[in-house]
Amino acid sequence: MPVRQIKTKIFSVGAIDWDRRIFDELIPLPDGTSYNSYLIIGSEKTALIDTVDPMKEDELVQNLKNAKIEKLDYIIANHAEQDHSGTIPKILGLFPDAKVITNEKCKGFLEEFLLIPDEKFIAISDGETLSLGDKTLKFILTPWVHWPETMVTYLVEDKILFSCDFFGSHLATSSMYAKGNETLLDGAKRYYAEIMMPFRTAVRKDIEKVSQLDIDLIAPSHGPIYKNPAFIIDAYEEWTSDDVKNEVVIPYVSMHGSTEKMVLHFVDALIERGIAVKPFNIPKSDIGEIAMSLVDTATVVIATPMVLAGAHPAAVYAAFLTNALRPKLKFVSMLGSFAWGGMFVEQIKGLLSNIKPEIIEPVIIKGYPKKDDFAKIEKLADKILEKHNSIFSA
Repeated sequence: MPVRQIKTKIFSVGAIDWDRRIFDELIPLPDGTSYNSYLIIGSEKTALIDTVDPMKEDELVQNLKNAKIEKLDYIIANHAEQDHSGTIPKILGLFPDAKVITNEKCKGFLEEFLLIPDEKFIAISDGETLSLGDKTLKFILTPWVHWPETMVTYLVEDKILFSCDFFGSHLATSSMYAKGNETLLDGAKRYYAEIMMPFRTAVRKDIEKVSQLDIDLIAPSHGPIYKNPAFIIDAYEEWTSDDVKNEVVIPYVSMHGSTEKMVLHFVDALIERGIAVKPFNIPKSDIGEIAMSLVDTATVVIATPMVLAGAHPAAVYAAFLTNALRPKLKFVSMLGSFAWGGMFVEQIKGLLSNIKPEIIEPVIIKGYPKKDDFAKIEKLADKILEKHNSIFSA
């Protein structure tokens, strides 16, 4: 990614990773990502906000050369995770007089992860400012967005919020600025679902914190810059609220067709009752899509066959993922088929201890579904409609 000017003496100097398809060996990246690093040249001091993943350190170094930076005074570390911090040692090697500016908790992480010595740091507190001469940086702690040490940096005179992972999106694009369309919103929602949703309560508090600032631009560390901050702030306020949608998400797996037959009948029954449905065949689905669907659904129904007296491992993973992401859903139920016995209902319930939803009586059958079994599925759809009506008509 070339050096690009954002405002006078403020530049984007990071890198685009067009080909990256998985993050943390866990999160799919269908649209690649970017590692945004920002250069601020004040009348007296120069600061670099965040670095890039070490895989892209050569691009950052070349961009600093292209920007003709001969002296760097500060490296602002908003977050210790290596896709932001990993190139700090390289930059310190090039600019040995530079100091790393961050909070005490982040400082501790960077000392552990990157072996940066204590004398290289200047630790700051919440609300503290740093003058670059004609430009002032204000540091705002935003813990658990999405690590305990995260913070954001606000450039006072230019009204830019350098938000690090906050408001980010894994999206490789040649456009420096966000275009408020469905693709961008899906990318931001996927990012929120996979990374921020487990910390929804903390995120909501930090939205209130940064909303008090006068912001012209939001410049995250992944994805494009927002010229319309309200676009992403409003989306986050919706996602972190307690509001859910009249919707059922159905992660399912079927080995010999019995469970799938139940799911397909259940999907039709819900649609007939005016309830939106999102079924996911787990082994064939993108976990990011499942995570996105959990952001604001009212109900999850996990469907599985019995395997060795328990749920299919794919269904176990779906329950584990739901529990780990801590969505605001209200109800959970199960569908399933068995041959000779087992206890997957209690197993699935036990995997949902973080969210404690109301459990609606599952439908568990023996073998291939029969007429009476389909009637039970219809009753489950009726019960979900009743539960949804109780919250959406209130």
